[in-house]
Amino acid sequence: MIDLSKKEIRFTVNGKTVEAFVKPNMTLLDLLHDQIGLTSVKKGCDRGDCGTCTVILDGKAVNSCLILAPRVEDRSVLTVEGLAQGEKLHPLQEAFAELGAVQCGFCIPGMLMSAKALLDQNPNPSVDDIKSAIAGNLCRCTGYLKQIDAVLVAADKLTKQSGRHPIRSERVDPNRGRDTGN
Repeated sequence: MIDLSKKEIRFTVNGKTVEAFVKPNMTLLDLLHDQIGLTSVKKGCDRGDCGTCTVILDGKAVNSCLILAPRVEDRSVLTVEGLAQGEKLHPLQEAFAELGAVQCGFCIPGMLMSAKALLDQNPNPSVDDIKSAIAGNLCRCTGYLKQIDAVLVAADKLTKQSGRHPIRSERVDPNRGRDTGN
């Protein structure tokens, strides 16, 4: 028997077309995490305050807990699972790993998506641009310094991959945020 309270929608997730039956009050977060099985999309506050559920919807970072699933019909969603190309990590993922910008990892998928949306719009962000972009992503384990540095490093990597030279007035200090014993 068909549940008339559900609607079938079609949308793109990480480059693949998906069809799903959704209730009118189902959130994109619940659809992605519970129905599709994309576990990077986390339920933190369920009110749009923490950013753990951040995904990119049609090129813009959004809190998936605030978007109703029926509203994504014929739209495109990107999650952390869609960043890597096979075994090759995205430069953001590489930089976060290289600089130790991941601790417990709960907030990191959302933070990566906020940073990705920023770099897609602004390939040469300032520290203030990065702070603004990740302001909605709460992290209880760090002071955000390593994450900011990782976004700067990723921006340089992406710029070099595109054949351009990075134009950066701010440089990453490899000792920033570390106890150097001084």
